[in-house]
Amino acid sequence: VMVWLRRCTHYLFIVVVAVNSTLLTINAGDYIFYTDWAWTSFVVFSISQTLMLTVGACYYLTFTGVPGTATYYALIMTVYTWIAKGAWFALGYPYDFIVTPVWLPSAMLLDLAYWATKKNKHSLILFGGVLVGMSLPLFNMVNLITVADPLETAFKYPRPTLPPYMTPIEPQVGKFYNSPVALGAGAGAVLACTFAALGCKLTTWTYRWMAA
Repeated sequence: VMVWLRRCTHYLFIVVVAVNSTLLTINAGDYIFYTDWAWTSFVVFSISQTLMLTVGACYYLTFTGVPGTATYYALIMTVYTWIAKGAWFALGYPYDFIVTPVWLPSAMLLDLAYWATKKNKHSLILFGGVLVGMSLPLFNMVNLITVADPLETAFKYPRPTLPPYMTPIEPQVGKFYNSPVALGAGAGAVLACTFAALGCKLTTWTYRWMAA
């Protein structure tokens, strides 16, 4: 019974974290809508995505103990986000359906750190965290460059369903003069280690709670 309870708890955690990942990342390409704060939003979104990917992937990784499950977790995030984006697109949200799966390469680095250090949890936290934190803003910028400009799309195909607060205005000069990728990577490299530690701790908490 305890084995099944523990497994069910594990699957519940995965669903909760993956759904929340989707909610945090659903607008991750739409920095252009935040005209005055585009780069600021980019940095914040990069960190929020780093948080959700690292916590969930490290939890999954340390729970199963199988290198490769972090990438599998990123795949879950990607598919959930595609489904959610598809729903928003169907409701008239002016956004291309295609979204670059930015989390997969970062999750692969997490798997690599875990595998290369022979499943050393502390190496996963330190090396894996830094790798994800530094890489995700870079892939996120690729995401931003490759998707269609939401501002241009909104002007080209005006929809009556677009709420007033999302009505595009002419973009202003960016508030960040330094590279938002560098800023996101710097902040991410520090914070992602904490996120990774939290993900690993979730496994400990789950086991202890089920054993009580």
